[in-house]
Amino acid sequence: MAKFHGFIGFAQMVETAPGVYKEQITEREYTGDFLRMVQNLVSGQNLNDNLTLSTRVSVVADPFAFANLSTIRYVKWEEVSWKVSSIEHQRPRLILTLGGVFNG
Repeated sequence: MAKFHGFIGFAQMVETAPGVYKEQITEREYTGDFLRMVQNLVSGQNLNDNLTLSTRVSVVADPFAFANLSTIRYVKWEEVSWKVSSIEHQRPRLILTLGGVFNG
């Protein structure tokens, strides 16, 4: 099983002007293990196929991660931010399934 070391992006709403809110991403560093590593090429309406992952990462979570489960947006791995498509929690770990490239 390969080891994981990277960043998880959490989106938090901040008020930029009175009554106007915007997502602000906070990255936190985590370590863990890769449970499954699968890459898929998906044909779309574009000229080139899209690369998506079905990779599962198990990370050792801290209290911040458990308190902000619903705000997890991406995992940064190998200089690319990948969307988190599902989250499973098995204390003290979070198991994240990665999907396509995050464009936020």
